[in-house]
Amino acid sequence: MALGNFDGLHLGHAGVIKRAAEIANSRGVPLGVVTFEPHPMTVLRPKLQLRRLAPFRTKVRLLKEFGVEILYMLPFSKEFSQLSASQFVTEVLVKKLNVSEIVMGYDYRFGKGRRGDHTFLLEQGKSMGFGVTEVAGIGDTGKIYSSTRVREFIGAGKFNQATAVLGHIWEVEGRVRHGDARGRQLGYPTANIVFGNHVVPAYGIYAVWCGVQVNGVTEWVPGVANVGIRPMFRLQTPLLEVHLFDYDDDLYGKYLRVAFLNWIRPEQDFDNVESLVTQMDADCCLARTMLSKSEPPLE
Repeated sequence: MALGNFDGLHLGHAGVIKRAAEIANSRGVPLGVVTFEPHPMTVLRPKLQLRRLAPFRTKVRLLKEFGVEILYMLPFSKEFSQLSASQFVTEVLVKKLNVSEIVMGYDYRFGKGRRGDHTFLLEQGKSMGFGVTEVAGIGDTGKIYSSTRVREFIGAGKFNQATAVLGHIWEVEGRVRHGDARGRQLGYPTANIVFGNHVVPAYGIYAVWCGVQVNGVTEWVPGVANVGIRPMFRLQTPLLEVHLFDYDDDLYGKYLRVAFLNWIRPEQDFDNVESLVTQMDADCCLARTMLSKSEPPLE
């Protein structure tokens, strides 16, 4: 079992899960992950208003793609946070899961007061019959891969850097909701998604790949997205609006994945609708060019 919050499933997380997979394969046992929902920081430090790189459904999908066979998702609450490290090991890892090996990142801590660490687990393993593997920090340019770095890159619209840390294109996904149909009136119908607890990228225009679920299969369609409050129309909260190129089917109520490829420009105000539409034409032209040189996300 690999232990961790695994928000975003970046390359550091991938290193932990890969090592767990190697051990599982060598012993002929399933590869599992123990994690928590919601993210512990949203319960322990709610004032931070932590936004997620990979909300629950996204995390489950990514873990499947990593080859995880068993996902043990523990509901995290203030009451659960009072569970000692010793209780967590005995009640969860040993009695419920019967682990043979625990794999964790170098900086992972668990249990009340964050007292559960690698040294603690080694002592517990000796008496309870499981092994412990610690995976060293993985990084680039002298910096460790982390969810914090990814959030900073996304918040600045730096998606090349975000992808380099994640090892995959970052996505927002959710149900398409009804909007004000203003995009359709301008000749650019959009699918609207509320960010919810997703990280919100820098406001602006992006080239994106859009994954539409059709009979259980994801079909990828190129498109352009707007993130922000639409200065001309003054939205109250930021919204993700996506225009899919050469796509006519009704998307309302469908589940849509939006993979951010490239930043095009910041969100801006316009003097009139004609100027806005002219700029939208240029944005779509550039987005098509960018996407023609890329591939959609791999499953």
